Amino acid sequence: MKQYLKLKLSQKLSPQQIQLMKLIQLPTLDFEQKIQREIEENPALEQGQNSEDENQQDNQDDFSDSDDLNIDDYLNYDDTPSYKLNSNNSGRAEDKNIPFSSGISFTQHLLSQLKPISLDEKKMKIAEFLVGSIDESGYIRLELEEIVDDLAFTQNIFVEVDELNDILKIVQDFDPPGVGALNLQNCLIIQLKRKKRTKYVDLAIEIIENSFEQFSKKHFEKLMNKYSIDEIELKEVISLVSKLNPKPGGSYSGGGKPIEQVIPDFKIAIENNELILDLNYRNSPVLNISRDYDEMLKGYKLEKNKSKSQKEAIQFIKQKLDSAKWFIDAVKQRQQTLLITMQAIMNYQKEYFLTGDERKIKPMILKDIANEIEMDISTISRVANSKYVDTPYGTKLLKEFFSESMKTTSGEEISTIEIKKILEKIVLNENKRKPETDEKLVKILKEKGYKIARRTVAKYREQLNIPVARLRKEI
Repeated sequence: MKQYLKLKLSQKLSPQQIQLMKLIQLPTLDFEQKIQREIEENPALEQGQNSEDENQQDNQDDFSDSDDLNIDDYLNYDDTPSYKLNSNNSGRAEDKNIPFSSGISFTQHLLSQLKPISLDEKKMKIAEFLVGSIDESGYIRLELEEIVDDLAFTQNIFVEVDELNDILKIVQDFDPPGVGALNLQNCLIIQLKRKKRTKYVDLAIEIIENSFEQFSKKHFEKLMNKYSIDEIELKEVISLVSKLNPKPGGSYSGGGKPIEQVIPDFKIAIENNELILDLNYRNSPVLNISRDYDEMLKGYKLEKNKSKSQKEAIQFIKQKLDSAKWFIDAVKQRQQTLLITMQAIMNYQKEYFLTGDERKIKPMILKDIANEIEMDISTISRVANSKYVDTPYGTKLLKEFFSESMKTTSGEEISTIEIKKILEKIVLNENKRKPETDEKLVKILKEKGYKIARRTVAKYREQLNIPVARLRKEI
């Protein structure tokens, strides 16, 4: 064991840099909530009036009053250790909370349907346990034997499988139809049995109950032979089943699930054949340092003999002012970073934004934009992964404009986005009675000048949520 000196270079992020990185990756709605939380937690920070109609870029100099603070206002009181001035506001973990829909939850909605039913105490507890086991899609993802064991170990309730199944049928009679199912087959049967019984409803129930695998794999010829039906009758069954809800829990609007609200961070307009970029005004709030705190500091400055409580007050005020100024600067840098990055993306993909033709989207990777604006790739990634832009052709996620390049047989460099669009069009126009296999898709693309391996076609097909040929078959 011995002591020795060692020199080492290492990079450490300051609290301000960490705060900026967190702010950059926030979408507009979360960014607004972050600002509100910061204002609530820091009395030295205030939000001024902002107008949607104001040009935020022109008013950038009026962004905040943080620069008006004079260091003299900090009283030149330097005997307080600097570590005590570090605010938790800039260093705390990112808050992942997002807004939730109001009203009762999905579980509460189901429990409310249980109340009018007359059950003894044991059965009621079992029914409540079953309701509590239903996931957000509306399913119970456990076998009955597993539920029996869970009831015994966690609730000290002992029940037979048959009795449990009887109580489960009560729950499965709740709304929305199909809730409480153990699997997709069970879910479809529950919904079919609640429909008015007709020839095709009865036929659909029989097929789903006894030939679900053949039905799901679209072995239509086998089904027609087995049930002695023709194409018209099978089409009626397929149409009936396709209108059922495979995720009954998702149909409940008050499910207490996170609200997925898309608010564009940028807007691109075309004026005189030129692209005009605007940052959503909600991304550029007017933030100020509290004048009340400024006056408090000036008041303390006039005090000649400062008491212990006054010194503590000075330390508190310095901490809050530092935190407020850091936050305002981070918000301003966020605004500038978003604008610079989006401007570079817009210029790079200018032909697309002017025409709306997705074939004009150029191959573009994060490094291309990072080199263009001389920023780190991780910063570009934070901007691209969570930001939306409102274009004349709809609202787009920024990361959709990033893609690798691929060369055609003629040597032309094109975006993989273009390949996917062509693949999508081929599948859309194929003969649904005899869909194209991946091998056939490779040949068609090669004929069009795109030499792609079969595994690459399969990968693109999966990314486009296009099922394999057998599952695309129709009658």
